[in-house]
Amino acid sequence: MSEAFENVAHAADRPATPWHLWVVGMLATIWNFGGALDYTMTQTRNEAYMSSFTQEQLDYFYGFPAWADGVWALGVWGAFIGSLLLLLRSRHAIIAFVISLAGLVGSSIYQMMADMPASLSTPGIWVFTAAIWLSIIFLIWYSRMMTAKGVLH
Repeated sequence: MSEAFENVAHAADRPATPWHLWVVGMLATIWNFGGALDYTMTQTRNEAYMSSFTQEQLDYFYGFPAWADGVWALGVWGAFIGSLLLLLRSRHAIIAFVISLAGLVGSSIYQMMADMPASLSTPGIWVFTAAIWLSIIFLIWYSRMMTAKGVLH
């Protein structure tokens, strides 16, 4: 009985969830769901999803070495899981986001090394890549800040 009372007492010491956590968490979940969906549709070679790409682009996507697919998976699934953990107020969101960042580093290395079709090396693609970098860096910072304030536990 005293353990249950102690858990309730600790819960009462936690700060209330700020409104911005819900906004950041929901936007992050939606954004990172897009990455997870893209990864899944590409890996399963979903015909309807992949039909908008040229044969040259498909050859590029389907020619990724296993390590590039692996770091891509770490990047997208780490970010998506981190977003869910953020909504659950878990301090482990930081770990998931750092794993995602490691995957993004690996994916970026591959992107720089690979013989990418010119149609995939446009200013729009590079701006999108920068947005991915900024979002994961922001989510790591935000999760650390919320953990330091005791919001994530």
